[in-house]
Amino acid sequence: MEVDEQIRFFKEFIEQNYYPQLLEAVRKGQEFLILNFSELIKFNTDLSEEILEAPEELLKAGELAVKEFELSKKISKFTVRLSNLPDSQRIKISEIRSKHLNKFVLIDGIVRNKTDVRPHVTAAKFECPSCGNILNVLQLDKKYKEPTRCGCGRKGKFKEISKALVDGQGLVLEESPDELDGTQPKRINVFLKDDLVSPFSERRSSPGSRVRLSGWVTEVPITLKTGGQSTKYDLIIEANYLEPIQDDFTQLKVDEEDLVKIKEIANSGNPLRMLANSIAPSIYGHDKIKEALVLQLAGGCRKVRPDGVVTRGDMHMLLIGDPGSGKSQLLKRITKVAPKARFTSGKGATGAGLTASVVKDEFLGGWSLEAGTLVLANRGFAVIDELDKMGKEDRSALHEALEQQTVSIAKANIQATLSCETTVIAAANPKFGRFDPYDLVANQIDMPPTLINRFDLIFPIKDLPNREKDELAASFILSLHQNPEKAVAEISSELLRKYFAYVRQKLQPKMSDEAIQELKEYYIGMRNKGLADDGGVKSIPITARQLEGLVRLSEAAAKIRLSLVVAKEDAQKAIGLVDYCLNQIAKDSETGQIDIDRLGSKITASQRSGISTIKEILSALEQQLNSKIIPFENILEAAQEKNLTRDVVEDTLEKLRRSGDVFEPKRGFIQRL
Repeated sequence: MEVDEQIRFFKEFIEQNYYPQLLEAVRKGQEFLILNFSELIKFNTDLSEEILEAPEELLKAGELAVKEFELSKKISKFTVRLSNLPDSQRIKISEIRSKHLNKFVLIDGIVRNKTDVRPHVTAAKFECPSCGNILNVLQLDKKYKEPTRCGCGRKGKFKEISKALVDGQGLVLEESPDELDGTQPKRINVFLKDDLVSPFSERRSSPGSRVRLSGWVTEVPITLKTGGQSTKYDLIIEANYLEPIQDDFTQLKVDEEDLVKIKEIANSGNPLRMLANSIAPSIYGHDKIKEALVLQLAGGCRKVRPDGVVTRGDMHMLLIGDPGSGKSQLLKRITKVAPKARFTSGKGATGAGLTASVVKDEFLGGWSLEAGTLVLANRGFAVIDELDKMGKEDRSALHEALEQQTVSIAKANIQATLSCETTVIAAANPKFGRFDPYDLVANQIDMPPTLINRFDLIFPIKDLPNREKDELAASFILSLHQNPEKAVAEISSELLRKYFAYVRQKLQPKMSDEAIQELKEYYIGMRNKGLADDGGVKSIPITARQLEGLVRLSEAAAKIRLSLVVAKEDAQKAIGLVDYCLNQIAKDSETGQIDIDRLGSKITASQRSGISTIKEILSALEQQLNSKIIPFENILEAAQEKNLTRDVVEDTLEKLRRSGDVFEPKRGFIQRL
């Protein structure tokens, strides 16, 4: 097809289908027009086929066609962009070969990295000082080119008159992990220019977002250190059109047939039980944990208040258990059921890999942001195994991500706050490999209290020998080995994904007065249990953070029933789970009270009250004996009157000695500092 013919066809096509849009674009001062490729195929098959083979030339023809129209303003440059390319042009990044050079391709991927917008020279004009001739030089390589000689015979020292600049920006696009089977995702550099780097499209292509991109593959020469050119070339995609793909629950399409099945499950009498049984059919027991996982997959409701304060709707869950209790299996299964889940293991994860890092940019120089697991799992699930094996500094990166749901970075002159509305499911082992039934759970979790506090539900999985349970578990596991097909769930994984996608997308249940009353009574009841008879504080059984967790769990329970109102039964379900967790991990064996400090700090409330009692005794004895140095026996007598045993007194004094509150001037005597 001749160039004139191409221009004519383009002109006809735009005139018939896009004339009003073109006038509007010119009036607004836009320099681009988006054409739908499927309409172009209907209009002229030859033209559309040629575009796929040689996109650069044909889009130039489209540009010339636009300039032939009589428009209200004169346009110097104009870009024609094509959306909706056929699926036959779709290609994986790892499959790009030299045969694809200069062909139109369609690529899906995740933006891993993004550089700053910088102007690039496309062409420059030079004047010859000898004869006044104007020379035009196209700048296609990385190196700025000047003309070598003029027609009059002059060589070198030409005067630059003007240069044409375009805004340019580089992206690093990576394959989506869900399309790969355990292979390493490949990356490619993408070059965006002109309107593709406008502020609006800037937001659409931030690191961590999924995009669909059409453009052509070109080669970039690599210059060797010696100054010569390498035989190897680098590949780069020149983007023509870019659109974001929502890679969260909205991507899963739920059709009428699925909707009927979803409603069937919701109306089956006990949908929570049914879904819990299907979550991990090949793992025996753990009924409470499976129920909690179902509620976590449904999620609570995110609320943004008028003053800008955001309450998260995502629930975080921590499983701490003895080895071999099936934690990792549960987590692996969740990655199959949850829409948009990313799995990572603690030993190989760093703080930068989980949140975000600033890397040296190879492509356009300078520094750029690279998103980590939590940011990439935005609006999805981050599954972290072996949380206890992570380094201390790396774990501290999780604090902000869990509660505020943002990741802030201030490194190498880049200050940024990335969004990570992510639900975290983590698993860890106790500090010494196994739970000690006689010690505090908090002492056996090798994690900072502030981090533990951010998890809504914490399940300790204790593997204690019990003849009946062991027999059931053994026969279940062995029968599965004999016949692996037995572990079939009532609900298929595909339907489960759609179920959770549907409830997260469509339902935002509101709290009913009965549910609020139920939660309020439980919360106040629990708080009052912590008050001593004399008005002092014995322990802090529950904090406002657990109350918010209760609300999220209640909303999730209502979602599972496809209800728009959180009823009393949903609140009771939430209270049941939180109560179960608190009884498992925060019960004080001495007093039988629930004490959140057993989990949140290394000193329990009963120990704290022991410390304050001993301090009172010391100050009273100082006045009584009129001496700074107090015999240990006197302290013991006074303590026994207050029902403190010798062991407790010795322990407490040891603690005070370590913290520097008291010291021993001579054996058997105590003095306050």
